[in-house]
Amino acid sequence: MKVEILYFDGCPNWQQAGDRVRAASVAAGLPDVEIGYRRIGTDAEAAASPFAGSPTILLDGTDAFDDAMPVSDFACRVYPTEAGLAGLPTIEQLAEALRGRS
Repeated sequence: MKVEILYFDGCPNWQQAGDRVRAASVAAGLPDVEIGYRRIGTDAEAAASPFAGSPTILLDGTDAFDDAMPVSDFACRVYPTEAGLAGLPTIEQLAEALRGRS
């Protein structure tokens, strides 16, 4: 499985998103998940991709979460978690998404 993290410069969460995906892949029993990053540099790039705010986490090209709403401009993404809205999904949410797609 290939994971791609879409982000824009200035996003405070994109690097930690990769760390969480790595931890989630281990927790899900998928330690060989490939993680890549794609910088979104323009509104046109955002509109031409499955970008739903930064960071967007794609699993084999599809958003990891069903509630994703594509955006065509730079925006920070907010994820619903058990603790409330956050700039990143939890490791458990990511592990569940990875297990569901493997």
